[in-house]
Order: sequence, then C-alpha cells, then structure tokens
Amino acid sequence: MAKLNIKPLADRVVVLPSKAEEKTASGIIIPDTAKEKPMQGEIVAVGKGKTTDEGKFIAMEVKVGDKILYGKYSGTEVTVDGEEYLIMRESDVYAII
Repeated sequence: MAKLNIKPLADRVVVLPSKAEEKTASGIIIPDTAKEKPMQGEIVAVGKGKTTDEGKFIAMEVKVGDKILYGKYSGTEVTVDGEEYLIMRESDVYAII
C-alpha cells in the first residue's frame, strides 16, 4: 500500500475496510447487490488524540496496523487514489481484534 496522504485530526482514525465476502463457506457466489458491508478493517492513520473541555489531553488507544470492529453505519466514506476508506472517531471503534 502506498503512503496515505490523509492526516486525521483530534480523535479520528482512517480505516481501510475489509473486502466483502465473495462467496459463502459452501461455495455459493454472492452477487454485488446482496453483499453485506464489512464491519471490520485496518487502521491506516490516527490523529493525535483529543483535549477535553477541562484541557486534559486524552491519547489514542488504537494505532496504525490495528485490525478493528466498528458499527455498521460508522464513519464517512472517502476515496483517495482510487481506494475507499472510512474516517471515524475513535469512539466508533468497538474492539481491536
């Protein structure tokens, strides 16, 4: 993967979503219209963290390379150099896998 030219701000992360399954475990090919949106991916960029209203800095828990689970409708889709990414807040990340 080439260097990503996106630098997320504050507590946001850039995620490369996993590809949707092409076929079932039994070998049935899934058409594009029936494919589920994946809810896992890999973090490719992270912001520095956020500052609370009281001025306390909260560092990010996730890091580049983490495989994560996130909500079905989380993030904003963006396309950079022909590749689709999601930008979301760290709080939209449910778990590191």
